[in-house]
Amino acid sequence: MRLDTKKLRAYYADAPQDISLDDVDLEAIPSHVSIIMDGNGRWATARGLDRSRGHVAGVDSLREAVTTSVRLGLDVLSVYAFSTENWRRPQREVDLLMHLFATTLVKELPLFHQENVRLRFLGDIDVLPERTRTVFQRGLDETADHTGMTFALAVNYGARSEIARAARELARSVASGELSVDDVNEDALSARLYTAGLPDPDLLIRTSGEMRLSNYLLWQLAYTEFYVTPVLWPDFSRWDFLRAVASYQGRSRRFGGVMSS
Repeated sequence: MRLDTKKLRAYYADAPQDISLDDVDLEAIPSHVSIIMDGNGRWATARGLDRSRGHVAGVDSLREAVTTSVRLGLDVLSVYAFSTENWRRPQREVDLLMHLFATTLVKELPLFHQENVRLRFLGDIDVLPERTRTVFQRGLDETADHTGMTFALAVNYGARSEIARAARELARSVASGELSVDDVNEDALSARLYTAGLPDPDLLIRTSGEMRLSNYLLWQLAYTEFYVTPVLWPDFSRWDFLRAVASYQGRSRRFGGVMSS
């Protein structure tokens, strides 16, 4: 995406001491950044609040992450919002999250229109509550013609189930004669994942300091650079995003090879 340098510098004015826009190479911004948004509950508990307040506070950080990604010129921002395992949480918390998904998307549609962001969902959204599904479809319809950054929201997503789903589709194609066994390769499987058509993430950010993938994009993260920060998601800011990008740019991505001398 083309950078609007004037907007970007205004957005990153008033820099803290440890990071500034000058610390990153604007010609080497990652194409796809993915985020595991973690720490909402701990953020609320540390403040003596109900866990639900952490989820509400996390919406502001998500809005800033979308705006930051647009300003930096990313092609794709993907975020892990609700896993297939999250259904095990207390029903009250699950209901709140489903309500937040619907109300937040309605509120943020003007931002998506303003910034030319195209919405996409990763995961099985057919089993979500009807109101949530209706709002999600509205978001897909209203942003379908947008040509800017893709914002991919992983809801009711689990990587193992995604890969199994893709394998079933491949098996059906082979059984029907549409594909031969020799046609079953990495590209064929990738084309049947929820992320089909999107580049694999260059950078994965996980907040709250946890050192695990939590069943997220197991196939797509094969050569992704990881950045883990102790910052809890509701406190994650545009400056934290910039720190992650600066860290990413300081690494050597070899993709299994070696650097030439």
